[in-house]
Amino acid sequence: MTKEQLQKLEADLWRAADNLRANSDLKASEYSTPVLGLIFLKFADNKFKQHEKAIHRDFLAYKDTRLEKSLADIAIEKCGFYLPDHARYDYLLNLEDSKDIAKAINEAMKAIEEYKPELQGVLPQDEYFRLTRSAQNKGIPKELLRTFNDIPQNATGDIFGQIYEYFLAEFALSEGQGGGEFFTPRSVVKLMVEIIEPHGGKVYDPACGSAGMFVQSAQFIEQHRADAHHGNDGNIYVYGQEKTLETVKLAKMNLAVNGLRGTIIQANSYYEDPHNSFGQFDYVMANPPFNVDDVSLATVENDRRFNTYGIPRNKSKAKKGEEGKETVPNGNYLWINLFATSLKPKGRAALVMANSASDARHSEAEIRQTLVENNLIYGMLSLPSNLFYTVTLPATLWFFDKAKQDRRILFIDARNIFTQLTRSLRELNDEQVQNVAIISKLHRGQRDKFVRLVDGYFAAGVARLVENQPHIQPLSEQLLELLQEAEGRAAVQALREQWVELKPLQDAYAAYQTKHLDDADVNGKNQAQHALRETFDPFFAGLHANLRRLDKAVRQHEKRLTEAAKAEGKRGSTDRETKALKTALEKLHGEVKGAESYFQHIHWLQERFPAAQYEDVTGLCKLATPEEVKEQDYSLNPGRYVGVVIEEDGKTEEEFIDGLLAMNDELNRLNGEARDLEGVIAHNVRQLSGESV
Repeated sequence: MTKEQLQKLEADLWRAADNLRANSDLKASEYSTPVLGLIFLKFADNKFKQHEKAIHRDFLAYKDTRLEKSLADIAIEKCGFYLPDHARYDYLLNLEDSKDIAKAINEAMKAIEEYKPELQGVLPQDEYFRLTRSAQNKGIPKELLRTFNDIPQNATGDIFGQIYEYFLAEFALSEGQGGGEFFTPRSVVKLMVEIIEPHGGKVYDPACGSAGMFVQSAQFIEQHRADAHHGNDGNIYVYGQEKTLETVKLAKMNLAVNGLRGTIIQANSYYEDPHNSFGQFDYVMANPPFNVDDVSLATVENDRRFNTYGIPRNKSKAKKGEEGKETVPNGNYLWINLFATSLKPKGRAALVMANSASDARHSEAEIRQTLVENNLIYGMLSLPSNLFYTVTLPATLWFFDKAKQDRRILFIDARNIFTQLTRSLRELNDEQVQNVAIISKLHRGQRDKFVRLVDGYFAAGVARLVENQPHIQPLSEQLLELLQEAEGRAAVQALREQWVELKPLQDAYAAYQTKHLDDADVNGKNQAQHALRETFDPFFAGLHANLRRLDKAVRQHEKRLTEAAKAEGKRGSTDRETKALKTALEKLHGEVKGAESYFQHIHWLQERFPAAQYEDVTGLCKLATPEEVKEQDYSLNPGRYVGVVIEEDGKTEEEFIDGLLAMNDELNRLNGEARDLEGVIAHNVRQLSGESV
């Protein structure tokens, strides 16, 4: 299943499931757990079905021998699940509507737990009765079973994991603040994982929510198993804590869907330490709650997890009679302490923290100074605002590395790197995650990963060009049918001819592959990549020049059509023709943008790191010495170090004027429509009032 197919499946499944909820009297919070439970059930059934023949074959082969085992025992060995007949997805799906579906699903979940002890008490059961408490909702469980039956029979655990995470994200968005407590956007987690690079061992999350950190860690390891320089076996065991029982259940289901080994315990990390965390873990990652101010000081001040680098305290002493009741001014630095103290001698950590913690004063500043002086802080990264589903506050990623040799701190300001999803929500796409993470890899001397990343963009970009080529012909023909002006037709023809002539570019890329794809010489390969990019630059420059000519011709064409139609009183036909023209033009722009996107990433990387090695980049990254940090009163705000760059928009004077004229034409058109509407409204009001028209 391709990425695009999976995204469509996710969207279709969510739309179908959410429509059911929208037509019921259920809140998102009442609906989410049973829905996620059915995704889990479908996953378990798929996995069991994929091994079913082998399970029965072994059962018959061992029957009446010394090796005889129960069907359940063989199934657990083969696929991790045993589903008796009444727990099978098809059995539930095909039950008659007159049957109690909620009860049947309840019994199925119990059966799965019976044969998989680590899921005892985890799967939703009574929730299905609550789901159908009103007559209006009786049919929802059956409809949900039908909806998730659309997940392909050959879907792997990875696909189920992504669907599960997608639904978690959508429910977080639907539920508001409460839902956001257990979900960190996948792009943020992926960035954290790409920078600390977990390669196996014990991974700890003391505020694990729905276990997204663990899932991304496992996926990173799977994708990088070929990195031979890591001596361990690449397996991880995860340890999580989460104070909310319902969220613990979601996390355990998430581990099972993704095939992860681990232990997740319901616990309040301020007061409980069930994993004996001090100095225990290879990697620590979390998105803890921000700015908690009700943690008892007396409880944490003698806990070495929190006091090793200093305890956050209020400026003034407790009033008489209130001794022992004092709370910490802010829990942020308790978490920061916890991450630092939970690491093994070579451990690494990544945590999401409120921006305010980077500059917090008084006792927090003293803790920050101690961390800097102990050389624990590897790097600080400012995230864009509006990445999180329930809060708009900007956040900072903190990175620790107990084995770090360089005493400098890496500061990265990524506030301007994002993709806008909606007016209020942004994300980091996969390429943006990789582009930001490569800064850290270059700092660690992993130059080979930089040139491999650029290689990947070239491969994807060339593939996209070839893929888009057949789309150009019909769009060009549509534009030629609608445009009569010679300049516009010439621009369309030039653009089409240019796109057809891809062979020289494909030949240049093929020659590069033959000579340099397996080249171990980073400097030589980097130079070849620069040269290859310069081969593609004129192609895209020509596309943009022709698109500008075409944009201008379309504006002029629209203006003439409008004036002619106004004179003849035939506005409707003109609007239809103009809309068709603009639609075709927008699609053409989309094809060019899609084809160019990977080459823009290559530009971004090569312009900032031309030698394929780390260097400070104004406005983006800076390696700051302890002395420089001291001069800033131990502030760890990346903006103080990286500086600001005012970037040009890249437009020539002619392009700027063309754009300005286009906006002016649009304004005139809208003003004309407003005047027309004003006349229609005035006419209608006079008619309604009985005045003569």
